[in-house]
Amino acid sequence: MRHTPQHPNARPRAHAWRPAAGLLALLLSAPALAQVTFYQDDNYQGRSFTTKRAVGDFNSVGYNDRASSVVVARNRWEVCDDSQYGGRCVVLRPGSYPSLQSMGLNDRVSSVRMVRTNDRIDDERYAPAPPPPSPWQRRNGERLFEANVTSVRAVVGPAEQRCWVEREDVVQQSGRNSNVPGALAGALIGGILGHQIGGGSGKSIRNVRRCETTSNGRPEYWDVSYRFRNVEHRIQMTSAPGRTISVNRDGEPRQ
Repeated sequence: MRHTPQHPNARPRAHAWRPAAGLLALLLSAPALAQVTFYQDDNYQGRSFTTKRAVGDFNSVGYNDRASSVVVARNRWEVCDDSQYGGRCVVLRPGSYPSLQSMGLNDRVSSVRMVRTNDRIDDERYAPAPPPPSPWQRRNGERLFEANVTSVRAVVGPAEQRCWVEREDVVQQSGRNSNVPGALAGALIGGILGHQIGGGSGKSIRNVRRCETTSNGRPEYWDVSYRFRNVEHRIQMTSAPGRTISVNRDGEPRQ
């Protein structure tokens, strides 16, 4: 068959673009967007390291045995405490893991790789399910503002009773043992429970149980008020805030 050369300005045929279009679709597929982020401290604090591909040795990226918390954005990832996916490994589902301590991997992660979509994983290989996201967690791309804290009130837990036992020497005079019941009755009225040890004249020992009610002094939570765009807001926090609180444009608190 005779081949007819194309003019230099001729438009390429449609089929010539198909391989390139297929490659572009592959590069933009969901697995290519999958990523996992490790943090050096618990609760996603400290230096971080993000990867979208397998890392067989964390020494190569200067992050070996450093991870304490992790966020899996997409797909499933296998993390191991030895290089080249050796040693103890667990599979992480998408979600946020504030600590790797319960998995036995705190400061021990040395390699990571994404699990293929069609791979079947035994249940025992999965890490415990990540906790549900906090309603205060920042949404993707959400702009944050600083709101001034106007008041903070620590709410202390319920009062506690503290009791102890003391030993007391009791001096008794001969012929006056009949006063002992009266002494014990007075002790009961005074809030001291005790009993007599020994008898007769001379000295005896009495065990006395004393109690007092005190505040435990530990706040259960902090009742916090803050103002944003001339609107007063009130929340309860597990720790004391600073002078400001991070909020979104609607005044909702964010971490």
